[in-house]
Order: sequence, then C-alpha cells, then structure tokens
Amino acid sequence: MNKPNMKPRLHSHQPTAGVFKADSIRDVAESLNIVNLPDVVASALASDVEYRIHQVIEEAARFMRHAKRTTLTTADIDQALRVLNIEPLYGHFPHNPPVFRRAPPHPQTTAAGSVYFIEDEEIDFERVLREEKLTLPKGPRWTAHWLAVEGVQPLIPENPPAIPKDIDTEQAVKPGSPSRPHSVFPPTPPSDRPSPIQAAKKQQQQQQQLVKQVLSRELQLYYTRLTSALLPPSASDLTKRTAALASLRNDAGLQALLPYLVRWVGEGVVGALKNGVQSDNDGQVLEVLLDVIGALLDNPTLFVEPYLHQLLPPILSILLHSSLPDSHAVNLRTTASHILSRLLTQYSTTYPSLPPRIMKTLLLALISPGKSRSTREGAVRGLVGIGKEAVRKGLVEGGGAKVIGSECMPGEDSGIAESVMDAFRVLHPQSSSPVPLDQSNQADAEIIRQLGEVLGELFADRLMSDSAWARGVLIGDAAGL
Repeated sequence: MNKPNMKPRLHSHQPTAGVFKADSIRDVAESLNIVNLPDVVASALASDVEYRIHQVIEEAARFMRHAKRTTLTTADIDQALRVLNIEPLYGHFPHNPPVFRRAPPHPQTTAAGSVYFIEDEEIDFERVLREEKLTLPKGPRWTAHWLAVEGVQPLIPENPPAIPKDIDTEQAVKPGSPSRPHSVFPPTPPSDRPSPIQAAKKQQQQQQQLVKQVLSRELQLYYTRLTSALLPPSASDLTKRTAALASLRNDAGLQALLPYLVRWVGEGVVGALKNGVQSDNDGQVLEVLLDVIGALLDNPTLFVEPYLHQLLPPILSILLHSSLPDSHAVNLRTTASHILSRLLTQYSTTYPSLPPRIMKTLLLALISPGKSRSTREGAVRGLVGIGKEAVRKGLVEGGGAKVIGSECMPGEDSGIAESVMDAFRVLHPQSSSPVPLDQSNQADAEIIRQLGEVLGELFADRLMSDSAWARGVLIGDAAGL
C-alpha cells in the first residue's frame, strides 16, 4: 500500500547524450517540412535510431566473424538487414566501395566540423562514344541434340562438320572401299551432300541432312565373309552357314551393318523369284534368306523397327509367290508365316496399324479372282500365322474357304486343302471322340446348311464328321462347349 502524504515522483525528460544527436533528428524533420519538433520527441527518436544502428551492426558483425574477416563490408550490412526483415540499402556494393572525400571548412563556419561527401565521377561522352562496344556473352544454357541416329550423324551445328567430297572421292578409289568396282561388298548409298553455304541455308530452313555412313574395315570384312558363307548354299558349307546364322543371332555391334544386310536379303529374294519357275537351288537360297531374317529378328541388340518396311516385302513375296519349287514350297511358306507371326508379335504394339494392313493384303490374295492356288495357300498360312481372329475373318466371314473349295475337286487332298483344314484346327481343335452331325436332327440340319453356305460343300463334308468341331469353326468356341 502507498504511504499517505507521499508525493508522486516526477519523471524528468532531459535529453541523454548519445552517439546520434537530437540535432540530426531536427535536421531530418526540417527536410520533411516538420518544424518546431519538441526536444523530448527528438531525443526519443535519436535514442531509438541509435539502438537500431547498434542492432544492425551486431548482426553484421556476426556475418563478418563467420566469414573469418576483420573488415566489415556493405554485404554484411545487407545480410543483417535481411535477417532483421528490413529492406536493404541499394547502390552499395562490396566490390566497389564508395570513396568519401573531405570538404575544406568554410571560413565563416569553422566550428561546424568536417564535412565528407562522395565525389561523382565525370563521364566524357566523346570518349564513351569512341570506345568499342563489348557484347555481353550469353549465359550458360543446356539443349539436347542428336549425336547420331541409327549410326548416321545429322548435319547440325552441334556435330562435327561432314567430310568434304574430295576426301570421299579419294576414299572411294582406295582398295577395300565399299564403292570399289568388282567388290563383293555393296556400294554405300550415295548422298547429295551440300556445300557449307548450302548447308547453312538448309539449316536456316530447318532441314536436316544426313551424313553418309562409312563402315569400318572390320565390318566390311565381316560382311564379305558372312555373305560368302551363307550363299550360295551347299551341303559342304553347312557348318559355315550355321556359324554365320549364329553370329547374326547373337553378336552385338552389327547395327551399322543392318541396312546392308536388309538390302542384300531383298535383292536375293528378287533375284531368286524373278525367273518364274525356280529350281531346287533357288529354293535353298530362299530358305537361307528367310533364316537370315529370322536371325536378325532374334538378335536383341539390333534395332529393326526402321527397316520393317524393307523386311515385309521379301517375306510376303515368298509367302504369296505362285511358283515356288515343289520340294521347298511348304517349308518356305510355313517358315515365312512363322517369321511374319513373330514380327507382328514383337511390333504390333508399337505399330497398331501393321496387323490390319498385312491382313488386308492376305485377304486380297485369298479371295481375289484370278489368283493361283499357290498364292491362296500362302495367304491361308499367313492368316494362320497372324492368329485366330485373322483366320476367322478370312476363311469364315470373308468367304475364303468357299472360294478355295470351289477350285478344288471333290475329295481332293492337296496342299491348299490341308492348309485350310490346319487353319480350322487353329479356330477350334478336333474332338478326341467325334460325333457326326445328324441330318434328321433339326439343329444339326441347320448347322449343315450353314456349313455349306459359309464354307462350301468340300469343307462342309469334312467337318460334318465332328459336330463339336463344326460348331466351333462356324460359330466360335462357345458353341463347341
């Protein structure tokens, strides 16, 4: 409790002496058109400003000590202001500290003390205009470009320049060059390489030119020995041919040689089929070429996708050709259908339009008028290689079985009739204990009628002996259950 008759203590507002004087506060106030600032307010503001300056200096000194320096820089002050959530001072850089100059005292105000100022640099515009302007370099950046695409180097500014034409001409006449006359190795495909000026113009038009690929001496020798071991086929060279196919199937580093091998296969198939009637030797050549295609597809290190459009014509030509050697026809078409099936299995996901296009080609060969029986047999085996749905669409829904049946004699057991029966077995397997269709039964009679309309009389008679098989071929797997 307060004692009675005790006078309250009055607080004195006498200004306290500090580093930051109250006169500085009055000068700032007068610059802001604030006149007659009370002494108490000026003293309080001076004390607060001095406290804030001490706080900033203490924070800046921490940065200086952590940087293991003994000199306080403007960067330390900026860091301290950021820590204290105060907007930094702009225009002061540690690498270019300001230079203060001392002004001489005025004769009339000698007691005012020394005055320091920053001297402004005088800029000579004539000298600035005469000096050479420096272009600032671009900052670091990252971009992606192709070093090589399938072993071919794109002609872009980021890659090394192409080999001049005069050097290519010298290399063309050297021994062992791919373009040397009378060489087993095929010539390198020519490319019209533009001059540097033309290349620059084409680069501006965003047209990328490809540089001609030059194979190494080792790959050229490998190609020569590989092709000579594969063709011409003979019984004495069976060991070499087996080793060559094993090399194609397993060796890595053959990507640069892939376009030459694909072209060699295509030219070999054309050469074997162009004469019409083939001999046994031509059949052996076609078998070897099909084995080469299968070995290329089996090699996991080869990127075959860009060459599918060159591999499909030889396969389809062998599959649908009308005059293959009799002793090799079945084996060639079966092998071609298996390779076609493997190719579609591997690349149908990447190219969804590939199976429909091939199936359209096979359907045209199957049901078009004027086609030979050998061509239709190859189409049937090709549909079997594609799958069950292709067989159903071609033989049952497309009427291919009826077309083939109309060209066969009753009771004929030729290769084309057996191929159709094999296709029906793909649609639905035969029963282990077959039960024939009964014509006296109304349901069986309807099945027999539909078999005749859809498959023709020849194949309807063959399927009538197995009711479950007939229903499975005609309607589907659900009907045979």
